[in-house]
Amino acid sequence: MFCPQCGSTQSDELRFCKSCGANLQALRQVMASRETDEKFDWSKTWLAEMFQSSDVATKRAAEIELMMGRTPEEKRLIEIKAGVITASVGVGIIALLFVLMNGIILSGRVSDAAAEILSRIWIVGVIPVLIGAALIFNGMFVSRKGGSQTVVRTEGENPELAVPASSEYLPSADTNELPPTGFSVTDETTKHLKMRR
Repeated sequence: MFCPQCGSTQSDELRFCKSCGANLQALRQVMASRETDEKFDWSKTWLAEMFQSSDVATKRAAEIELMMGRTPEEKRLIEIKAGVITASVGVGIIALLFVLMNGIILSGRVSDAAAEILSRIWIVGVIPVLIGAALIFNGMFVSRKGGSQTVVRTEGENPELAVPASSEYLPSADTNELPPTGFSVTDETTKHLKMRR
């Protein structure tokens, strides 16, 4: 048994800890008679979240985003950023495949039929470019029209997840506008003391 006070390992027969004197017998009694008042609730587990309907899951995700302080404007900018990155990766794939396949074709070791196929493989890179363009379009136009999503808390949900349904946020505090304090303990502490000679 581990002593909860000092962390040393003690024999199970000892009543008191040899290192610090803590009452191990009382600890054993508490651990043996411990009963939980709360029953296990399956609705609060990840398994229950996995089987939630899409509406409940969407509400839950919106609550979590609001708790994290992520505004709709931030989400929109993140989506635009993801679109730019995805489209850039697509352009890079197009350039890489175009140069690589033209190098293989120019080597002269492929047949004419294979050369036709290899000369068009760069088209694969168009897919991420289109996905990136769709993300950018969605972030710039569609998400802006959607506005902010209001979260309504239903009966029986966790009270610690309660968030206001309004989309208004308070502005951040400007600490430069705080009034100056009159006296501080650390003011003028660097004055030189008279030294005895």
